[in-house]
Amino acid sequence: MSEFLTFGEIMLRLKTPGNERFFQSPGFEATFGGGEANVAVALANYGFDAGFVSALPKDDIGEAAIRELRSFGVSTTHVNRSGNRVGIYFLETGANQRPSKVIYDRAGSSICEAKPGDFDWKKVFRGAKWLHITGITPALSASTADLSLEAVKTAKEHGLTVSCDFNYRGKLWKYGKTAPEVMTELVKYVDVGIANEEDCQKSLGITVDVDVESGELDTAKYEALSEKVLKQFPNMSVIAITLRESHSADRNGWSACLRDADGFRLSRHYEITDIIDRVGGGDSFASALIYGLNAYEDRQQSLEFAVAASCLKHSIMGDFNRVSVAEVTSLMGGDQSGRVQR
Repeated sequence: MSEFLTFGEIMLRLKTPGNERFFQSPGFEATFGGGEANVAVALANYGFDAGFVSALPKDDIGEAAIRELRSFGVSTTHVNRSGNRVGIYFLETGANQRPSKVIYDRAGSSICEAKPGDFDWKKVFRGAKWLHITGITPALSASTADLSLEAVKTAKEHGLTVSCDFNYRGKLWKYGKTAPEVMTELVKYVDVGIANEEDCQKSLGITVDVDVESGELDTAKYEALSEKVLKQFPNMSVIAITLRESHSADRNGWSACLRDADGFRLSRHYEITDIIDRVGGGDSFASALIYGLNAYEDRQQSLEFAVAASCLKHSIMGDFNRVSVAEVTSLMGGDQSGRVQR
């Protein structure tokens, strides 16, 4: 049984070639991705015993997704083979002042139709120590919201640490409930919270005076925001917030902060230019934070590992962060020259 589990959806990712617009040429680059699957792959890359919990149809596309996960060493023992389709997302990669675009086609996917009782959580959690979930799965349908709540409740009953990336996706909350209505209940069972600049506000309804559209950051406001989150959710022991300065589609400033009972910490800042692919950047941070919290006693080191790993992800095409612990620690140590290694 896997020690580190993630629960959610893996999708077929259809991306335009290079930086082309949709259907500028008649082909798409087909790979797989999705928040929770991305985290499982990265954890396996770091040497952790990782497993993915989901639902996929019994067809060739579902089989291909299973093979992809297994190729990274991710266990798929607890992927239910049910439903009729794999969710899809279309990606148009932006450049300079033109932003990237994501279009979802995931209604009616296997995981969207999953409901409480479909998973034997007692069996799933046997031998496990950690469950990671995101705010994406509860946004898919009323049944996946109920299923997500069932998962985190049962995980806590079995003594697992639960992490959640709040991941607000405005295009997905369409079934009648708002994100705060669902997420504030789910987060009551979360030990480690992860968010970006707007997730705390739009997923949890917790606000401070932070302008997430300007591209500039005032870290003092995020210090106040993190304190407010932990006060509202006393069950949560750690909240980490990524701080992205979006100067253009190709150039971002990147750092993060973390708050726990010992106070507030701010990471090193990276200036990322010539971004190859920023999709999956938040997932790369989440997975590396999970690794760091388990590998380091020092929370500052945990945070620095997460920021460095996600910095490297911006140089890698595709959803998955294909980096090793050694590569991340090298960047943490200050090696960012990019020189050829011979």
